[in-house]
This record gives sequence, structure tokens and C-alpha cells, in this order.
Amino acid sequence: MTAQKKQLIDRENRQTVGEQFVDKARMTCRDVNVYYGDKHAIRDVSIDIGAGEVLAMIGPSGCGKSTFLRCLNRMNDTIDTCRITGTITLDDNNIYDRKVDIVALRAMIGMVFQKPNPFPKSIYENIAYGPRIHGLTESRADLDEIVETSLIKAGLWHEVRDRLNQPGTGLSGGQQQRLCIARTIAVEPEVILMDEPCSALDPIATAKIEELITELREQFTIVIVTHNMQQAARVSQRTAYFHMGDLIEVGYTDRLFTTPRHQLTEDYITGRFG
Repeated sequence: MTAQKKQLIDRENRQTVGEQFVDKARMTCRDVNVYYGDKHAIRDVSIDIGAGEVLAMIGPSGCGKSTFLRCLNRMNDTIDTCRITGTITLDDNNIYDRKVDIVALRAMIGMVFQKPNPFPKSIYENIAYGPRIHGLTESRADLDEIVETSLIKAGLWHEVRDRLNQPGTGLSGGQQQRLCIARTIAVEPEVILMDEPCSALDPIATAKIEELITELREQFTIVIVTHNMQQAARVSQRTAYFHMGDLIEVGYTDRLFTTPRHQLTEDYITGRFG
């Protein structure tokens, strides 16, 4: 790629097009930049995350979508060289305010990772751990109810109700991922972040997770990073396309996949690169 062509692409990248703002935003992000030392990983990203929607983030490997996702619950705070500028709010409250309790924030904005990561505890204790440490229950009966309700919402109750005392690590990969989703739900989050939650799963388990995401949208706002464009098309209402650290285009999913407004978006979804 010539320097002149790269300069043209870089200039285009900074002109985000599409429907990146919504009337009823649960989270708002304005002029967000992420630096790892001298590397500028995310550049001037502004986007809303609507209440009760699934927002999918797509783009080539290394484009910044997972980095940006981790900004939404301050997971990047664990990286010493990481610096973030701009504003991110949840219900109009700045999540990067020094007064924010990060532990409480990560309960409000839960995260499901690429690889299922159940605790080395029983299925019951995997779910009960969060409500217990956050003081959400007053009795064993309350805790039992939260465990059952969370497993029901995660579509796992009927598969595990007779073995709640067995290790969560003994479940299949798809079941483990639904257990991790149930664990996230148990602390009553406002938003659920999912970083490629199906990439380690087989097609049958993936289909169950996708059905679950659709059901959970009725109660939670969800942001999902996915390398699978078909998955984004199936589960999301809006899709954001990232490229080389820039947010290129945001649109209602049907519109973005059929009539993208930016050449880079069209090139990616038609398979010209990525």
C-alpha cells in the first residue's frame, strides 16, 4: 500500500458514518481514545449503546473492537501501559470518575469472555458467588432463588438442576458458557458485554447462545464482539464496523449489511479483505 493511499484511507477512517447515536442511550461514548504506551489503538470513537438493544461490533482481527469493548467496564485498567481519554457514561454517570467503585461497576456492566471460564467450584457456587459478595441476598432461600432464576434465564436449569453440587468445569463447552452468562446475570447487571462468546463452541452450542442473546435483550442491554458477520446479522439490531482502530460505520444491522455507506465497510462484508 502506498503512503498516499494509506493517508487517504486514514482520512476516511476518521469520518464515522451511519446511525451511531440513538434517542434512548444506556451508555454513551464520546471521543474515546486508547493508547498502549506510544501506540494509538483506538481513535476518537463516539457511539451510543441503546437501552434494550444488541449492538454488534465487527471488523478484522486487531482492528480494536475487543479493546474498545474492554473500555466499557474498565477492564483495560488492569494494563499498566494503557491510557484512555474521552468520556464513557452509564445512565449519564461517567464510569471513569475517580469516585466510581470498579468492583460495583463491573457488576453493573458484566462481561462474558471468549473462552468459558467457570470458577473451580460447584455449579451452584458459580452462580451464588457474586450475589453473596455483593450483598444481594439475606438468606439461603434468597440465594437459592437467584441461582435457579439465573440458570433459567441462561437456558441451563433443566440440564443441571439435579447436579448443582457438581463442578461447573465438568459441563460441556456450551454449557460452561451459559453457566458464565448465568453467573453474570445473577448480580443483576445493567449491561452485558460479550467478547466473541461463541468462537470456542460448536454450531449447536452457538445456536443456543444466539437464542439466549435474543431472549436476554428483553431485560438487558448487550454489546457483542464477533468475528462472525452472519452471527451479527442474526442477533443484533445495530452493527458497528471497526478498522485499524477507527470506528468506520454504525448502522441498523439490516441496512449496514445490504447498503453500507462506506467503501471500507463494503469491502469487508463482501470479503475483499479481513
